[in-house]
Amino acid sequence: MANSMGTARFLMESRIADAACGNAQACYELGIAYSCGTGEVDVDLVAAHKWFNLAALGGSEEGQALRAEIAGEMTARQVAEAQRQARAWLAETAPRGTA
Repeated sequence: MANSMGTARFLMESRIADAACGNAQACYELGIAYSCGTGEVDVDLVAAHKWFNLAALGGSEEGQALRAEIAGEMTARQVAEAQRQARAWLAETAPRGTA
């Protein structure tokens, strides 16, 4: 069990590292993880929306579709928070001199 949890942690960390490099597929996969509660993460629709939003910004049609789908299950305040978190992520990960 501990080995599978370590593997799940590694996969999440590698997806986050890939997302920081602008990988839309990694953002999409993080959205899936948070929307379904896979690996070591609990279901978190705000985080899922954030990652699907970032995936959509990177050109992922699947991310765009799932962002819209889970937004229907969220309050306006939750959607606003997810959007704020996505903007913050972009500001933190933008190459220096571009943000």
